[in-house]
Amino acid sequence: MPARVLHGYCNGQLARGCGIVTVRQQPATAKGVIFITMEAETGNVNVIIRPDVLRAQKQEVLGASPLGVYGVWQREGDVHHLVVQRLIDLTGLLGMLVTASRDFC
Repeated sequence: MPARVLHGYCNGQLARGCGIVTVRQQPATAKGVIFITMEAETGNVNVIIRPDVLRAQKQEVLGASPLGVYGVWQREGDVHHLVVQRLIDLTGLLGMLVTASRDFC
């Protein structure tokens, strides 16, 4: 779903989105959680990856530039995230396009 559509989802709604990873962060205080920002055609999507998903899909978490995400939309007021249940590496769709993210800033 485009970011514009996701931002209208209700808390707890199943959701999917995709985009180019622009930032990966793993703060020391986050207890193993990784935060990703993806840029999609209509805006940014914030993604939360819990340690169990990281263990199961480490290659996708750390290696994919374009990323497909399946999960649950988490929304409280103006704060919203897509909490990951499954990731899809969409790098093969880019062809020769080069992308880079600012990892663990």
